[in-house]
Amino acid sequence: MKISLLYISYDGMLEPLGQSQVLAYLKRLAPERCIHLISFEKAEDWENEVQRQHIAKDISESGIVWHPLRYHKRLSALATAWDISCGILLGLWLVLRYRLRIVHARSYVPSVMTLALKRLTGVKYLFDMRGFWADERVDGGLWPRSGRLFKVAKWFERCFLLRADHVVSLTQAAVYELQKFPYLQEKMPPVTVIPTCADLERFKPMPYEQDRNGFVLGYVGSAGTWYLFDEAVACFAQLLRIKSNASFLIINRGEHSYIRARLAAAGIPDKAVELISVTHDEVPRQMARMDAGVFFIKPVFSKQASAPTKLAEFLGCGIPCLGNAGVGDMAGVLEGERVGVALNSFDEAVMAAGLKILIDLAAEPSTSSRCRAAAQRHFSLDEGIKRYAEVYRQMVTAE
Repeated sequence: MKISLLYISYDGMLEPLGQSQVLAYLKRLAPERCIHLISFEKAEDWENEVQRQHIAKDISESGIVWHPLRYHKRLSALATAWDISCGILLGLWLVLRYRLRIVHARSYVPSVMTLALKRLTGVKYLFDMRGFWADERVDGGLWPRSGRLFKVAKWFERCFLLRADHVVSLTQAAVYELQKFPYLQEKMPPVTVIPTCADLERFKPMPYEQDRNGFVLGYVGSAGTWYLFDEAVACFAQLLRIKSNASFLIINRGEHSYIRARLAAAGIPDKAVELISVTHDEVPRQMARMDAGVFFIKPVFSKQASAPTKLAEFLGCGIPCLGNAGVGDMAGVLEGERVGVALNSFDEAVMAAGLKILIDLAAEPSTSSRCRAAAQRHFSLDEGIKRYAEVYRQMVTAE
């Protein structure tokens, strides 16, 4: 008999994140399981009828039953409460109607819905943490640590962890933090580490015919929020002192004005930078032009639970990286696998020393294959799917 489950995501399937981090997994899990999917779609995405019909057809052909709900934003707290109520009512009907055995809750808001479903039906609850969400709100300056919203969110987090039948964490570093929580002493739920994976059939080494003029340092994706873009720019400025003919290839959508302003503020010459926007499908081919990648993330407490997709994609393409310590398991992967460098500070001397190691790594003939092997070991979508399948199996056999 197929395992039947309900997957709840507060991210929409019409968004790139929903497609890469939810559908990419579920489409591969669906052939041997009965999967119902609740997602919350934003109005602007829903209005794109061509895209909506394309995604709906793709989901249906994969054997997944999709139940899209509307995401509400105005009056934030009330809107979220309304969405939670809608999710509980629809989820309750689906669990009872189709006798679903597991509810897979992606992050915190879906977990509030799932707590109610577990209480009402006794269904098994998988808490897919995706990080320390409440602490992210504080670390990101959105909530004060002494505020009511943070305290309520942490109370819910405690309920999630104590009542979950299984927990999925993105990093081993987050598991170590969970083991320190006083209320989990001798009450730790079963935990499986499944990092943010990449489709390594797409992100793989590719030949690039254009002649390279000097060392190409690459930056891919967002330059704001958690990413320390000024430090990445400072790193490139250091690189220019080491290699005067180096260039900075930046792939980004929607932040070009901000990026140009930060580059200008650091005195980076225009001729040394190529700032482009490409489709998601074109990213791996553009990454093939890079000798190494760079990205830095704020090393705050909540980032212990983060597994940046950029790392998986760079390594999958055979590209060594310069990153920083204090972010999930990233330093262990970069340094332990000899596929990059993790800086302990952004001091100029530390940065310069890290760049010299990175340049030497990029010059080693074996580095590309070592990066690829590390990606397959740690971030393969195939491996992630196997781990989710095993979690589902354990949850059902534990009944």
